[in-house]
Amino acid sequence: MKKALIVQGGWQGHQPKEVSEIFRGLLEEAGFEAEVSDTLEAFADAGKLRGLDLIVPAWTMGEITKDLVKNVSEAVQSGVGIAGCHGGMCDAFRNNVDWQFMTGGQWVAHPGNDGVEYVVNIKHSSSPLVEGIEDFTVKSEQYYLHVDPAVEVLATTRFPVVQGPHSLNKAVDMPVIWTKRWGVGRVFYCSLGHQANIVEMPQVKEIMRRGLLWAAEGKLAAARDAGAFATGAAYTGMGDSN
Repeated sequence: MKKALIVQGGWQGHQPKEVSEIFRGLLEEAGFEAEVSDTLEAFADAGKLRGLDLIVPAWTMGEITKDLVKNVSEAVQSGVGIAGCHGGMCDAFRNNVDWQFMTGGQWVAHPGNDGVEYVVNIKHSSSPLVEGIEDFTVKSEQYYLHVDPAVEVLATTRFPVVQGPHSLNKAVDMPVIWTKRWGVGRVFYCSLGHQANIVEMPQVKEIMRRGLLWAAEGKLAAARDAGAFATGAAYTGMGDSN
């Protein structure tokens, strides 16, 4: 049985408990043993993390020790998947650049705040994660992120929708869904999911289901890719951040 660890908490406005229960349901339906923890100390046991198939962070605007991030980072580098949504993954720890490097981006703004109506444009590619899903409209926060150029973008949204200091720049297509690699581990992120009702939207829930399973499946492929990445010499961060 595959094993997943969901770690929920931080700012309660994102309804981490409710969102985590949705994720647990999706994973258990797929045959996972899914543990939900409400403490970041769940990241303290490096050996346990390496034994997982998937880590799912659902923790917004928190503070985390460097050792805990190192444990998660090295687990993912070894092949454990990591997947999450909205601020629970890419606004989790604003002061830790290693977390941001691993996950592929960091939230910086949502012009207009909650209740902005915008279109999610699916970028059809070789990825099966968005196959059969059409563009759709959502009324929620529209995330403006600083994004790793190495990610594979699977969906975007057009800015500006709401006026702000960014508006006089040219229109930009901001990534909404992406994947990347961290060592031989798979990383999946979706910026939708301000609260549980958004995660429950049929398109969003299906995208998250696929993303969670895709990230977890990477562990089986890790041995095949290990020659391209020396897991024994795992990246431990820039000197300035340690």
